[in-house]
Amino acid sequence: MSYLASSRCRLFYEDSAEHDTALEEKPAILFVNGWAISSRYWKPLVGLLTPDYRCITYDQSGTGRTLIKGRKPSYTIEGFAREAGDLIEHLGLEKSRNLHIVGHSMGGMVATELCTDYPDALLSATITACGIFEETALTSLGLIFLGGLIDVSMNMRNIFQVEPLRTLFIKRAAAKEIGREYSDIIIEDFTQSDKEATNAVGRFSIDPEALRTYTSHVIGIASPVLCCVGMEDHTIPPEGTITLFKKRKALSAAPTSLARFMSLGHLPMLEDTAAFAAVLKKHFEFAGHFYKKSAGESRPAEEYMIP
Repeated sequence: MSYLASSRCRLFYEDSAEHDTALEEKPAILFVNGWAISSRYWKPLVGLLTPDYRCITYDQSGTGRTLIKGRKPSYTIEGFAREAGDLIEHLGLEKSRNLHIVGHSMGGMVATELCTDYPDALLSATITACGIFEETALTSLGLIFLGGLIDVSMNMRNIFQVEPLRTLFIKRAAAKEIGREYSDIIIEDFTQSDKEATNAVGRFSIDPEALRTYTSHVIGIASPVLCCVGMEDHTIPPEGTITLFKKRKALSAAPTSLARFMSLGHLPMLEDTAAFAAVLKKHFEFAGHFYKKSAGESRPAEEYMIP
């Protein structure tokens, strides 16, 4: 575990190559967290991937062990992408095509921005539970309601430490049991994250203009993209990720895949770590093969359904 100092924050990160320098020669994976959560929830997945990949996790400003005291970071997609970009450059990962970027929930928007900023470093992108929705009057009304719900949740968030609201909060995030350790982590991170940062992230995650930019940037990624969604997700409707996949499939010549986890919710990396890891490995292996061949040799969009 280490810290990277910048004008935004003192960024906490963990790099599996710190413990095993041989991993520096392996393809790297940068994991980008969701809303109001630290990087601790990636630990089981990192444990399965580390033998074959260099795994890098970090706490975004306003969460976990990253320090923002005395600084005033901008809580925007671009701002969060800049701090992750500083980490990419600090680790020398921008210099060759050897990087997979995995974004979860709000982190999918930040991950997409990173893919736009570092196209020559990118092997593949994975977007999990971060969708888009057709712009209708009903959708707009729903986003306004969701914005109000975010405000209420943040003003009353300590109530989620108490039963039965604690259990209800976890059940909304996960369709399957994730164990007491990680339930505690989810609750602790949400209730202790920086309020200003968490409110800002909640708002740009549903901002129509930000979502339009996100969509166009996903379509523009020239590397293979995998969209993952838990079909029992009660936090973000799974239809949004499926819509994103269909738009990219229709408008991008680059490889695109969709993995539907039929019995999982918003936290597939915790609900069925082995199944999620297997899908990621298949995607990573394809991406490595894709760049060993001519970029013109592609494959049709693929969909997987995982029970």
